[in-house]
Amino acid sequence: MRRDDALAEAMRWIGTPYRHQGSRLGVGCDCLGLVRGIWRALYGSEPEALPVYSPDWAEASADDPLIEAARRHMAEIDPCAAQPGDLLVFRWRRHLPAKHLGIAAENDALIHAYEGHSVAVSPLVPSWRSRIAAAFIFPS
Repeated sequence: MRRDDALAEAMRWIGTPYRHQGSRLGVGCDCLGLVRGIWRALYGSEPEALPVYSPDWAEASADDPLIEAARRHMAEIDPCAAQPGDLLVFRWRRHLPAKHLGIAAENDALIHAYEGHSVAVSPLVPSWRSRIAAAFIFPS
């Protein structure tokens, strides 16, 4: 089952240092790099080429590239139905594009990479949950 595989792979990344634009297990990744690494482990290669992006790319974008890319390659599900192993996409402000990604984990938790920290498991507390913009299941 893909959820179990995605969750197991995400757990392997715990402790990987944060590195902007990185996507290498144990070396460094950002939140997108974590998802890219999981995708490569599950499917062998990345689904599409990735442009260079700055740390403030979302503030300068009129589009919603994270959600648009996820919709091209994954099945969107109701965020309330997300299970461990599903991709969660977060929007910090309603008028801005979604900017953060993570993998739903057991016990109402989230596996994600964020600046200043390594890939970690964080509780999916109400303030995080209220920022979920979309959820997706990895394809079979």
